[in-house]
Amino acid sequence: MQQAIRNLDESSLQVALVVGPGGVLLGTVTDGDIRRGLLRGLDMNSSLAPIIQRDPFVVPPQLGREAIVQLMQANKISQLPVVDKEQRVVGLHIWGNLMTAPERSNMMVIMCGGKGMRLRPHTENCPKPMLPVGDKPMLEHIIEQAKAEGFRHFVLAVHYLGHMIEEYFGDGARWQVRIEYLHEESPLGTAGAISLMNPVPTEPFLVSNGDVLTDIRYADLLDFHCRHGALATMAVRLHEWQHPFGVVRTSGVDIVDFEEKPINRTHINAGIYVLEPSALAVLKAGEACDMPTLFGRLQQGAERTIAYPMHEPWLDVGRPEDYRQANNFGTLS
Repeated sequence: MQQAIRNLDESSLQVALVVGPGGVLLGTVTDGDIRRGLLRGLDMNSSLAPIIQRDPFVVPPQLGREAIVQLMQANKISQLPVVDKEQRVVGLHIWGNLMTAPERSNMMVIMCGGKGMRLRPHTENCPKPMLPVGDKPMLEHIIEQAKAEGFRHFVLAVHYLGHMIEEYFGDGARWQVRIEYLHEESPLGTAGAISLMNPVPTEPFLVSNGDVLTDIRYADLLDFHCRHGALATMAVRLHEWQHPFGVVRTSGVDIVDFEEKPINRTHINAGIYVLEPSALAVLKAGEACDMPTLFGRLQQGAERTIAYPMHEPWLDVGRPEDYRQANNFGTLS
């Protein structure tokens, strides 16, 4: 008992993990367990055996942050051990740490160079990422959300009215982040701009369109990419479309099937990606290229490209009705 109290005092984690040979988790002991044991007559020299929680909640290493947070909230727990397939302790999730995201050294590139023709007249004198949503530009929402998840280094690819973006954001000091710029002399597409990066990143980096508002967890997307060992990851979202008419399937003149207003489900590109630095090898500096083409080139080279299914609120602000929707809600949170 005394040893466990010392452990809790020195670690300040409010939980002690009891392990057996090889680091196999036997159970947990919290400050509350000890207090209840003392009330039952145990003393400082007593064995912990009677108060060990033998069947604590545990999670595997690959479980994402969102699922971990939901599990901890649902079960009202503040600590959650991480164990491998052999039940050996490999980590510990702490509620406070989950709520305060660790700083990420990975770069985030945001595509801000498009002319936003479909959003005219809103974009006649304003670059699309600078259109106000609520009380701030759309691009500021993206940067602040990524910053809240630990990202501090941003690269903005600018072209159309890019000076307005640079004048507003500067070097990022106002947001306690670092902002740099890629200048496109002509539109290079959603992937072409990153061919201008010099030096090339040394770590996986995020790429996002500058007109996408979403509650996606950028850190979870990055972790998913790293866990699966892919060269490129694309966030995708399920899109449902209901046919307005009953569909008749025939063989010659014979009706073989009939379906009343079927629903078609497909995954669509959400405009958010993670790339390994080596993925840039399939690009030519200054040559226009879009992301689907980049992914296609990687696939032709037998490289692994994967999809990250997202379910969070998402809005591609490409049309006037999308912009109205964004402003009706202010943000998607």
